[in-house]
Amino acid sequence: MRRNGQPAWSGVAAVTQGNHNSEQAVQEAVPRIVCKFGGSSVAGAAQLRKVRAIIEADPRRQIIVPSAPGKRDAGDTKITDLLYLCHHAASVGTDFSRPFAQIVERFTGIERDLDMVPMIGEALERLQAELERGVSADYAASRGEHFCGLLLAAWLDADFVEPADYIVIGANGLVDAQTWTLLGERLADPHKRYVIPGFYGRDAEGRVRTFSRGGSDVSGAVAARAARAELYENWTDVSGLLMADPRIVDHPLPMEEVTYAEIRELAYMGASVLHEEAMAPVREVGIPVQIRNTNDPGHPGTRIVAELSPEIVLNTQIAGVAGKTSFAMITIGKHLMNREVGFVYRLLGVLEHNGIPFEHCPSSIDSVSVVLEARWLEGRVEQILDEIRRTLEPDEIDYVPSIALIAIVGEEMARTPGIAARVFTALAGESINVRLINQGASELNIIVGVAPEDYPQALRALYGAFVRQ
Repeated sequence: MRRNGQPAWSGVAAVTQGNHNSEQAVQEAVPRIVCKFGGSSVAGAAQLRKVRAIIEADPRRQIIVPSAPGKRDAGDTKITDLLYLCHHAASVGTDFSRPFAQIVERFTGIERDLDMVPMIGEALERLQAELERGVSADYAASRGEHFCGLLLAAWLDADFVEPADYIVIGANGLVDAQTWTLLGERLADPHKRYVIPGFYGRDAEGRVRTFSRGGSDVSGAVAARAARAELYENWTDVSGLLMADPRIVDHPLPMEEVTYAEIRELAYMGASVLHEEAMAPVREVGIPVQIRNTNDPGHPGTRIVAELSPEIVLNTQIAGVAGKTSFAMITIGKHLMNREVGFVYRLLGVLEHNGIPFEHCPSSIDSVSVVLEARWLEGRVEQILDEIRRTLEPDEIDYVPSIALIAIVGEEMARTPGIAARVFTALAGESINVRLINQGASELNIIVGVAPEDYPQALRALYGAFVRQ
């Protein structure tokens, strides 16, 4: 088990494009840390004071990536949401003065509370005029990070780096390889402090383009890779990752250390602190990630690495347990199916023809199942089943509209005898029927399917089978 302080449940995952061998940024081998601060960490002046204290506590923290200001309390509205609202109103020719006034109040209020020389007002006036003339939704949404970056750069006496000049986002939404050189050269001075807003860059034509929501996590990882940082710190309002969902398992233990691969598996089944694409840029070049809490900076949080430390391996059997209840399953039975060349190929072809991705495909000699997100079948279950019948002429076909999947994840599972026995003993002890069993070739996880109503009890049983608190 992986022990540490008291963080919150989450996971992450990712893809990007480009080869790290093409990176040619010229910079000295001086250890630097990239710090990304989430919306709650920059929500107001009090939080920005914490940010400054964190940065000044370690001289290696030289590259700062802020999000747009988030909610100050439960009744507040995120800046990005207000910007989208303003853009929509402007695009249909209606008044957006009320939400825009909230944006102005937030930014000028931060500036005032920090006793800064006023400068953001003029930029906000220009934005209002731009919205009235017409701008893209991406440009409007990116201004939250842009203005926060301007304020933070002035507050920290740092160089402001405009992402649209250095981060290139391809047509597929992935970071283009030329970014590593462009941004690496801009961040090359190891003795300077830089602030680069998160969430956006530019497309091949030079237009501002955003990542998907939460994309400041990606920006932080991009900056870490381009600068060849020794560490990417992601500062948020939780102290790392937990081994299970605390909404179901009481006081689950935290993870001190977890691998990129483990977090990818857990992310597939659980919530996330980091944006799902935020791992790839750093994973490809082996930069570790540390999840830290802006409100509890002394807590070490969770470290995400390529390989577990030896001392962690000694105490580790699993990284965590996670699950979701949003799946459906189709099972097709046919005598001598194993001798029918292309049977599974044709089954998956039906899904492809209908634009449906699948998650798992366990099989036996005379039957095969496909597990998929139930949402893909909404309103067309009979259409898909009829097409399967016509294409495969099965002896029988069974449709389960709702099934929960639970993944037990751990790098050391493949080298630890008795893992599967503990899984099924724990479920049998709670009289929980297992509808599905699947283990990937990597032996990184074991996935079991249970009825949705058994899901909470099954998750608690599996967690308890491996963790003694």
